[in-house]
Amino acid sequence: MVMKRVIQAIGLLLGSLMGQEWSSWRGTGGAAWMDPLLGGSQGTGGTYGAIVGAFIGLLIATTAAGPLSRSLQNGVDRLAAFPMADLMFGLAGLTSGLALSALMYPFLSDVPRFGSMVAACTALTFGYAGLRIGIQRKDELGEWLRSRRAAEQAKEEGSWFEEHKILDTSVIIDGRIADICKTGFIEGTLVIPEFVLEELQHIADSSDLLKRNRGRRGLDILNKIQKELDVKVLICEDAVEEAVEVDSKLVKLAKAMRGKVVTNDFNLNKVCELQGVSVLNINDLANAVKPVVLPGEEIVVQVIKDGKEHGQGVAYLDDGTMIVVEGGRDFIGTTMEVLVTSVLQTSAGRMIFAKPKLLEKAL
Repeated sequence: MVMKRVIQAIGLLLGSLMGQEWSSWRGTGGAAWMDPLLGGSQGTGGTYGAIVGAFIGLLIATTAAGPLSRSLQNGVDRLAAFPMADLMFGLAGLTSGLALSALMYPFLSDVPRFGSMVAACTALTFGYAGLRIGIQRKDELGEWLRSRRAAEQAKEEGSWFEEHKILDTSVIIDGRIADICKTGFIEGTLVIPEFVLEELQHIADSSDLLKRNRGRRGLDILNKIQKELDVKVLICEDAVEEAVEVDSKLVKLAKAMRGKVVTNDFNLNKVCELQGVSVLNINDLANAVKPVVLPGEEIVVQVIKDGKEHGQGVAYLDDGTMIVVEGGRDFIGTTMEVLVTSVLQTSAGRMIFAKPKLLEKAL
């Protein structure tokens, strides 16, 4: 109903203007017909023409209001059914086309007699063309906008490539990388090269039971990281054909991506350092978070086996740190208090030397 009233009002207004122009054309012999609509004639003829034109316009608008309102409603419904991306890019294309036609308007409006009509047709043509181009090219335009936004974000954040963490085979089989990712200490994207996956599959298909279990464990860890953890995972299919060994491919890939290699392989760690590639060593992280034990502290341990030297016993902390207990051979299988005498830090880990507290009291 509202749409019909709007159409009738528009018909009334247009009819009044057309009637006024018709009266002006009759009074001047047609010369005023081409003038801009700035008021029309000032006599009773102009008023009579405006009244007649308004009546005719209202009559025509009332007749066409029903079909026209239904057509407009169908058009609005179809427009509402369009995806938001199509609407946004279509509107952007339409705006661009109208802006281009606006730049050409001063030149087109100077065309004798038909300047306004040519300018209007140009605006319609350019607007429609921009609308179609925006809708049809929305995927390409969206990809271009995303790449621009990613480039700007990378420029603001500085080192974008350093966010890539490239996993080697040993650290995947080790399995602790999944727990570290779960804690949120690993940021950025985990990169799993295709040649590492091939090596894991080769190990999982090995005839040796131990190797086969290790390979399957590595594949299970990758599946857990990709499906259960909130971590970005990228399977890199770019083959480094210049290198043959997996370690060499990892180093070259890390250089190409300006990323960091995540490993627990001591030899790969050294090669990466020599090549100037950043390394995140899981063993170094594990050693760094082990509880600090100082000489003179007392701890409770269970001696479980003989040591290498005569009379020594060996115990372990909960994190796997080995404790060599002097004179602990006689206490194998028992839980006892020991006094820490020294702590030795090696590349393989931390080793603690202690002696039974009972012997200390006896002395």
